[in-house]
This record gives sequence, structure tokens and C-alpha cells, in this order.
Amino acid sequence: MIAVWRKELRSYFVTPVAYVCMGAFLALTSLIFYVNILEKHSSDLPIFILWMSYLWMLICPVLTMRLFAEERQKRTDQLLFTSPVSLTRIVLGKYLAAATVLLITVLLTLVYAAVVAVYGRLYFPEALMAYLGFILQGCAFVAIDLALSALFRSPIVAAAAGFGLNLALWIMDLLALYTPSWVSNILSFLSLYSRNEPFIMGEFSPASTLFDLTVIAGALAVSIHTLDARRWKRGD
Repeated sequence: MIAVWRKELRSYFVTPVAYVCMGAFLALTSLIFYVNILEKHSSDLPIFILWMSYLWMLICPVLTMRLFAEERQKRTDQLLFTSPVSLTRIVLGKYLAAATVLLITVLLTLVYAAVVAVYGRLYFPEALMAYLGFILQGCAFVAIDLALSALFRSPIVAAAAGFGLNLALWIMDLLALYTPSWVSNILSFLSLYSRNEPFIMGEFSPASTLFDLTVIAGALAVSIHTLDARRWKRGD
């Protein structure tokens, strides 16, 4: 698993993928920071982090699109299937590589927290909880989009499917505002965005943490099952 993680992490930085993702993310977050913090002379870092969390739907499909789809497109996935490393370790290694790039990107955003601390008032416990929810949500999106990469042959199709599914999850969250209460409760229960609200409020939520971890485990299990099924399917 460590060898797979190192290989995939190295490939992120010898290709433009990591730089494009981090550059695009930081460019957009800089704009959000200016509009929500600098222009309003605000110190409300959790709200800024809330707005940043919506960018995961754009960044995560690009991070994960090539991890399995490109292997399948180039037919190098046969090397994975015959490798002495188990599929579980391969999936975990690739997931951890994508999650590592995500965490590096999150670390770069700490410069915004430093600006707030210097020129305003930073409430460290609230900021810590907001960042925890932010990271858990991002890791959940990475796991979901990784499962889509395992399903498709083309990285472009995998990325498009990721964008579509992530957008659907966001729309589902919006629909909760305009549906009957029992439907709204179900949609809110399943929403990655609603689950992030306690963290934005500065509260640690065991239920939301467990939900995000369950989504991650479930998506990784789907990836493993998909690869295992294809390993025994001829002509694919």
C-alpha cells in the first residue's frame, strides 16, 4: 500500500494534475476570501471555510479521474490484477495519494487563517472544527469520485461523471429546502453539506464524523468490488 501511495503521489507532481488542482483551488479561494473577509472587514473564518467546501465538487473529480480510468484505458490495469498486492491495498494506496494532495491543498489555505489572525480575531477552536469538517467532507468526495474512476474507461468520462454526481449531491441539498418535511429530513440526513453544518458552527459532531467515514468506507468498498468484478470478466 505504501509503495502504491508513493508511486501515485509522485505521479501527481510529475504531471500537471496536482499543480492545476491546487492552483485553481487557491485562485478561487483567494477570490472568495477577498469577497467574504477582506472586502467586508470580517473575521468570520468558518463562513469562509463553508464557501470553500463547495469547491470540492469541482476539484475532487480532477484529482481522481485518472487513478483507475487511465489504467483501464491504457490496459495497464492488468498489471494491478496480477500484482501480489491485494486490490484493497491498491485502492487504499491510490485513495491516500489523492487525499494527501487534498491535505496539502488544505494546508496552503492556512495562510488565510494567518491573515485573519493578524488583522482580525481568530477563534482557534471554531476554526479547528470548521477545518475538520472541511477535510472530512473533501475526503468523502475523493472516495466517491475514486469509485467513479473505477467504473469508467476514460478519465474524461470519469471526471464528467464526478462533476455530475457532485452537482447532484449539491442540488439534493437545495431540494431539501422545498420538499415536505419527511423528504427534507431524508435528504438532509444523506447530505454531505448538511453534515458539515455542525463543524461550521464550531461544534464537534460524532454523528457527522461517523457519516463521513462511512461514506468513505462505502465508496472504497465499491471501488474494490468494481475492480474485483472486472478482474474476472474477460475481454474488458
